Amino acid sequence: MSASNPELQRQLDELDRELEEGDITHKGYQKRRTLLLSQYSAPPEPPRGGLQLHSPDRSSHPSNDGHRAASLAALSAGSYSQPSPGLDTPPSDSAPQTPYGHAETHPGTALLAPGGPLAEHRPTLHQHDSLFLSPGPNDASTRSGTMVSRDYAFNPEHQGAYAEFAQQNPYGDSRTATLLDSQAYFNDFAGDQGYEQQDPGEYGGPQRYPSGDAFSPTVAVAPPMLTASDLPPPAFSQCLMPLEPREVPFDIVDPQDPHTPMSTFDNIASVLRHRGRTAGKQPAYWVLDSKGKEIASITWDKLASRAEKVAQVIRDKSSLYRGDRVALVYREVEIIEFAIALMGCFIAGVVAVPINEFQDYSKLNMILTSTQAHLALTTDYNLKAFQRDITTQKLSWPKGVEWWKTNEFGSFNPKRKEDTPPLTVPDLAYIEFSRAPTGDLRGVVLSHRTIMHQMACISAIVSTIPKDGPGDTFGGSGLRDKNGLLIGGKRKSDVLLSYLDPRQGIGMILGVLLAVYGGHTTIWLENKAVELPGLYAHLITKYSPTLLVADYPGLRRAVYNYQQEPMATRNFKKGIEPNFCTVKLCLIDTLTVDPEFNELLADRWFRPLRNTRSREVVAPMLCLPEHGGMLISVRDWLGGEERMGCPLTLEKGTDTDSEDDKEKKEPESSAHPSEGFGSSLLMGTVKQTVERDTNKPIEVLLDRELLKSNVVRVEAIGDGVQKKSSNEGTVRVGAFGYPIPDATLAVVDPETGLLASPHSVGEIWVDSPSLSGGFWALPKHTEQIFHARPFRFVQGEPNPIPVEPEFLRTGLLGTIIEGKVFVLGLYEDRIRQKVEWVEHGAEVPEYRYFFVQHIVVSILKSVPKIFDCTAFDVYVNEEHLPVVVLESPAASTAPAASGGPPRQLDTALLDSLAERCMDVLIQEHHLRVYCVLITAPSQLPRVNKNGRREIGNMLCRKEFDLGSLPCVHVKFAVEHAVLNLPIGVDPLGGIWSPQASAARAQILAGADKQYSGIDRREVVIDDRTSTPLNQFTSISDLIQWRVARQGDELAFCTIDGRGKEGKGITWKKFDTKVAAVAQYLRNKVRLRARDHVVLMYTHSEDFVYAVHACINLGVIVIPIAPMDQTRLSEDVPALLHLISDYSVKAVLVNNEVDNLLKLKLVSQHLKQSSQITKVAVPPMHNTSKPSKQTSGLRDLGITMDPAWIQPGYPVIIWTYWTPDQRRLAVQLGHDTILGMCKVQKETCQMTSSRPVLGCVRSTTGLGFIHTCLMGIYVGTPTYLLSPVDFAQNPSSLFLTLSRYKIKDTYATPQMLDHAMGMMPGKGFTLHELKNMMISAESRPRVDVFQKVRLHFAATGLDRTAINTVYSHVLNPMIASRSYMCIEPIELWLDTKALRSGLIYPTDPERDPKALLVQDSGMVPVSTQIAIVNPESCSLCSDGEFGEIWVDSEACVKAFYGSRDVFDAIRFDGRTLEDPSISYVRTGDLGFLHSVSRPIGPGGAQVDMQVLFVLGSVGETFEINGLNHFPMDIEHSVERSHRNIVPGGCAVFQAGGFVVVLVEVARKAHLASLVPVIVNAILSEHQIVADIVAFVNKGDFPRSRLGEKQRGKILAGWVSRKMRTIAQFAIKDMDSTVLGPPGTSSGGENPSPAPGDPHRDSLGSLRSAGGGLYHPSSLRNVEPAPRITEEDYSYDDNSHRMSMAMAMAPPPPVPRPAPVPVEMPAEEEQTPTKQEYANRVSVAAFPHGYDLPDFDRFNDEPEEEDERPPPVVGRKPLTHERTVSGSGSGMGGPQQQPPQIRYLPGVDGRESFDGTGGAVDDDWTRDAYMSMNLAGNLGRRE
Repeated sequence: MSASNPELQRQLDELDRELEEGDITHKGYQKRRTLLLSQYSAPPEPPRGGLQLHSPDRSSHPSNDGHRAASLAALSAGSYSQPSPGLDTPPSDSAPQTPYGHAETHPGTALLAPGGPLAEHRPTLHQHDSLFLSPGPNDASTRSGTMVSRDYAFNPEHQGAYAEFAQQNPYGDSRTATLLDSQAYFNDFAGDQGYEQQDPGEYGGPQRYPSGDAFSPTVAVAPPMLTASDLPPPAFSQCLMPLEPREVPFDIVDPQDPHTPMSTFDNIASVLRHRGRTAGKQPAYWVLDSKGKEIASITWDKLASRAEKVAQVIRDKSSLYRGDRVALVYREVEIIEFAIALMGCFIAGVVAVPINEFQDYSKLNMILTSTQAHLALTTDYNLKAFQRDITTQKLSWPKGVEWWKTNEFGSFNPKRKEDTPPLTVPDLAYIEFSRAPTGDLRGVVLSHRTIMHQMACISAIVSTIPKDGPGDTFGGSGLRDKNGLLIGGKRKSDVLLSYLDPRQGIGMILGVLLAVYGGHTTIWLENKAVELPGLYAHLITKYSPTLLVADYPGLRRAVYNYQQEPMATRNFKKGIEPNFCTVKLCLIDTLTVDPEFNELLADRWFRPLRNTRSREVVAPMLCLPEHGGMLISVRDWLGGEERMGCPLTLEKGTDTDSEDDKEKKEPESSAHPSEGFGSSLLMGTVKQTVERDTNKPIEVLLDRELLKSNVVRVEAIGDGVQKKSSNEGTVRVGAFGYPIPDATLAVVDPETGLLASPHSVGEIWVDSPSLSGGFWALPKHTEQIFHARPFRFVQGEPNPIPVEPEFLRTGLLGTIIEGKVFVLGLYEDRIRQKVEWVEHGAEVPEYRYFFVQHIVVSILKSVPKIFDCTAFDVYVNEEHLPVVVLESPAASTAPAASGGPPRQLDTALLDSLAERCMDVLIQEHHLRVYCVLITAPSQLPRVNKNGRREIGNMLCRKEFDLGSLPCVHVKFAVEHAVLNLPIGVDPLGGIWSPQASAARAQILAGADKQYSGIDRREVVIDDRTSTPLNQFTSISDLIQWRVARQGDELAFCTIDGRGKEGKGITWKKFDTKVAAVAQYLRNKVRLRARDHVVLMYTHSEDFVYAVHACINLGVIVIPIAPMDQTRLSEDVPALLHLISDYSVKAVLVNNEVDNLLKLKLVSQHLKQSSQITKVAVPPMHNTSKPSKQTSGLRDLGITMDPAWIQPGYPVIIWTYWTPDQRRLAVQLGHDTILGMCKVQKETCQMTSSRPVLGCVRSTTGLGFIHTCLMGIYVGTPTYLLSPVDFAQNPSSLFLTLSRYKIKDTYATPQMLDHAMGMMPGKGFTLHELKNMMISAESRPRVDVFQKVRLHFAATGLDRTAINTVYSHVLNPMIASRSYMCIEPIELWLDTKALRSGLIYPTDPERDPKALLVQDSGMVPVSTQIAIVNPESCSLCSDGEFGEIWVDSEACVKAFYGSRDVFDAIRFDGRTLEDPSISYVRTGDLGFLHSVSRPIGPGGAQVDMQVLFVLGSVGETFEINGLNHFPMDIEHSVERSHRNIVPGGCAVFQAGGFVVVLVEVARKAHLASLVPVIVNAILSEHQIVADIVAFVNKGDFPRSRLGEKQRGKILAGWVSRKMRTIAQFAIKDMDSTVLGPPGTSSGGENPSPAPGDPHRDSLGSLRSAGGGLYHPSSLRNVEPAPRITEEDYSYDDNSHRMSMAMAMAPPPPVPRPAPVPVEMPAEEEQTPTKQEYANRVSVAAFPHGYDLPDFDRFNDEPEEEDERPPPVVGRKPLTHERTVSGSGSGMGGPQQQPPQIRYLPGVDGRESFDGTGGAVDDDWTRDAYMSMNLAGNLGRRE
């Protein structure tokens, strides 16, 4: 072409030069080159209308290349430039058809999408304004409420560049051409519906139509370019090219009139008029009920007349425009009314929308809305039923829809002189809505052109069926006349007998459309008629149908009934013998062929009932129910298969040939000269072979094992199948037939979009004018599914090239053998599983594929008591895991007798069924099942198919993911199915072992060490007097100085809940108030120095007076919060133990607390508890009204003794309580008090000009400092607001902050949540608030900042004023974001790296499982932080996390009363790098991170080093050498299902097992929640839980702040006191692990099944407490001992604990454990942030006291034989144990076992006197006893 066109050659040369110079890409080059060639191509031949048919007079077959080049477009300029003539006459061939542009240049749906170029530029065409009016050329449409008012047709010539292509492509007859002008419907109202608001990704979710990672085959985008080394191997480029269309070798004529070619009709409406005129009196429909009785019938003239009447009413009464949508709402039995309404819509030119499941109101409403249907046609019966249902369900009628009853319309009777109105129809005929297997509802658009193509194909197939009758030598010769009629044969219409749904899919195509097209009589019966033995056969005999339309379930029922009782069929009607001789074809609607049943059907039903062509009659047909029900393959006798371009016989000499075929292999007859179509695509050589009988049903035996690898190996074919069918390693598969004659069919790899090789399984893609062009109003999905473009590699080309044409993705997996279509199942019905093996030292992963139907057959055949089942795979943790769901009568709880009690489930039977199912699948298919769920019969989600309910496989998968399957039992087999569980560097030692630490050091080689700088700030200046505050030695001296310098200024003032100020207290007045209380305590209460007093006050000035009075007397102050009447079971024992442990001499109270303690409820509880614990309650003194004093402290001689200010002297004891009510007590000396004040003042830049506010948490931490100390230290007023007032009126706090312009304040996340939930963020201003310190004791909540910022945005609160403070028991402000002037720094951390101890920031879009953390700020003044490896005590490098060590003046110096050597190490941590610095070890894990922000002068970058806190080391546990934070696992579980209570999950290790305890709101079907929970943990954290247990809502122990009491939860679990409602073992374990319902796991030390560490989760020695390294570490201080057969040795100091355990009931004899089993360590029992002792590195004496179990004081008597609940008491004294280790991590027998001692917890739970008082039962002891350690622990040498 270029040689004859110099201009084209010049442009091509210029294009080549641009490519060489790199100005354009290769892809752009190809697109522009194609564009140039298309512009200079020869003018196209005008296309033919309708199906391309071949005349015998023609010398060659027409080419069908046209539709293969098609892509979505529109009509050309002249398509509708003139009014359309009546469609009874043949259309003109001169009207040009619009070609389809290339998808690379103009994707079709992008043109048609709302807002696309064609949507915005559509010409106004006057003939579209009305169905029956023809306005003038200047009339504008005034109706904007419908689609057609916007002129659905558009002119491509007016579309700019697009018009260049309008006349270039000659291919009008194609599938994509069937939309044409109707595609403009996508541009209006329907395109904007919520119907489209779905994931823009793949249609139907991840299990539907996947696209490969390399490129997207559905949008015709080429994959990335490959290098020379990436060229595919030659074998890879061998692929099975698409099968070419065969074409119909004759014209289609009217079966009633051979002289009328069907090409004269352009739509089915014109055919109906023809039928009414020419065959008016012939019957069109007979309708039979379930008993076979005729209930309705109609003739063709009556049908046509009534359809015309419907059309007339629509035209005259509805004001609808051409192309508007009309809903058809009819019952299945109303086929005649439905056909009338459907044809009436066609005649009227409106688009029909059949709605089948109109009982589903939501579906009905969605369809009406999405199609904007304002008119619905139905019957009187349906309308009344619909009205009744709407009234019953209290629904409302769909808005904007008018309902008409077509059964009342009557017939059309035109006047004598009036002609029939001309047909003016749009191209779009109807929209069929159907549900995909995934449950998605989609509308498929079908045009009149599509219908006519499909009808022509089916008619051609039906017309060539061999006839069965008396012999005729001439008629049997097979000769045809020029019209394609058999010479000597008679033509007549066929009779169809169908029970398929006539309102949709193939049932409507054959029962309604084909009946009209061919003038066939349709006999429709209800599908229940097939179930009655003999009735179906009688009806076949009675009505003598030529075509049966059926499905497998119905035929199976009829055939099996005949096999069981043949005489019931033969004698169904006396005098009438069943006779099937008239049946020419039995069309079976199915997606997969059942060859075994086909054989039974033909030989045991058709043949005995007198059909001589029984084997030829059976014809399974492959239809696409999701895509309009169109037929794509069925056996036919059309011939022309040699044109498909594929091998029609298997290669000679291979083992795939049947024996009879090998005998028949001869050179091909000369009657069929070879044109190369018979060549082998695999070998590329031409083989002359004799064709197999192409009309004979073909079956093959495929190698089962190779099929799992998507490889098709034919073991036998044809007659050889019977001989080899007994082979167990084969699968018998039947073929449908050749594709329909006008179809192009390809087999494509669904994952990559590449054409599949000739002998492999792939997805079937098909293109045909007989198929729909797209979804309704879903342009994205239309492009992906209906216009997919496959690719293929060509030898020597680095890039895959696209293959013409565009295809419809069917979602069916199959292959092509001898040109025939074999389907193995739907894509979503294929289960994949990864298999691995090691080859040449490397793991080689591959996938094996299994089809659900094969699995179902195996289960139903081999597993008893199974009603039905299904299977699918779920994608969890980057692998596909098979899941089987069984329906069994054994899972039903229905009463055995009516009105009886529900049956109890036989758990053992259900478990055995699940095990049997797993065994069968592993034996027969080598499928490793992940889990099996069991439910009662008919409980799984089902879909309607031809009136029957079948299990919806993908619906089950969807419900499985949601946890809503109604299952009662679940069994896992994770040991075999889960392959890719990660393992750490040191699986036994954990992440802190030398080996793991060295591996991280190697990765981070050269990185800096993690430690912060320090600003010592030796001198602190008072801003008012410039006096150095560091010269004061106590806070009392500072008070006296304030009294002397500013005595008359305000010191303290109380604010009530209404914001009203109380009487202000000046410094002098404050001095006298404190002196009065001190005088009272010294003289009346007789307190002396070193006495212990408990201060129990409400938040008031009295509390401040009492604190300072005690300080000035040298009395040791223990402030605690007032008791809570609702939690006396916790508060009273806490107080009593405090009194007992510290020998408290007095309890000081104010009026409010005094009144509280005098309440009968409180006083009685306190008295009874005191008697039980034998703890005397000291006297209580009210200090609210001491005797008046006018003298100050110094005037009364109350001065500070110099001994009191020594560093070791305790002044204040802060007592913290964990959520479990476990006490932590730290002592503050005067140096610590002043150090805390100094750090607070300097860090927060506090001055005397701004007051201080004290509100919450005033007994410890920052709350105590702000309430009692900071106002004195800074010299500013302190305002006091009661927490009670704040709780009742949260706005009072913020009004106070606003009124007094407070700059720095303290808050907690809980109080802010309370405030934001109760009050609006307005009515005050907070622009003066510069520093709201929100305390976080561990990892900060990432949602707090955003919530507070948004809620208080209207108040002017600066976002940089919302600051997190890392507040710890040992230091109230280790890090702070105060005055950093930036928002929180957020990092998304790679969780896989985090589990290995590494910090790897990532992108959440790339890694959706990344963990979000926020910083806790920078180090404050006089503070230094180091991140240290807790094992080696060496500084961590940047890029890893470690333990946070702190050096600060604000750190406490000791746990109060401890004589433990451990404390000396705990508070004197020294790094290997710089032993001169003494650190306090926090027990929290974190890391330092450097960032730069432009906050300097002029926007200069400022470097900052911020601290990120990850969580307490005591909360973590290790599995397979990897570290896990339970809070993250719990968060994953809590958000996995809506039935799980927020905050209702606890994860811990007990007895070597990972236990997940879940609080649920509802009890029903908990078995379905288990996979959801296990999958969430496995997918996000890559571990497998061992036990999942459920408790009722409200049964989780929680603190007063709503925090989970982890210690109590674990104690209740291991001691079997936790009331569980269901428990599920995930891994195979001993049955004793799980007790009966209502108990917890425990038992006899069950051991995980040993095996591949990839399969099992193994706890590290570190989690188990095994001391593997000489310096015992943070993680093995208080380990759980390992069970061995050797005796434990222990120190005599543990005598008390052993004696206590000896008094307990003897536990069961433990089983010998073949491997060491880790038992619950201390950190596992209370995995809270305070459990530091579990991890710290030096053995010493314990010193902690714990509270007893708080249920011990309840009124319920305990049974004598029942052990008391675990009591939280103080820890036993020294119990140093020698633990003998075994396994690879321990030494040999000669080695000395490591010495492991029980050490104090992270909180340093203290022992005051070293000997302790009465030792209460410890829940730790109960835990060990319940785990059968009591015998070993109590054993003495």
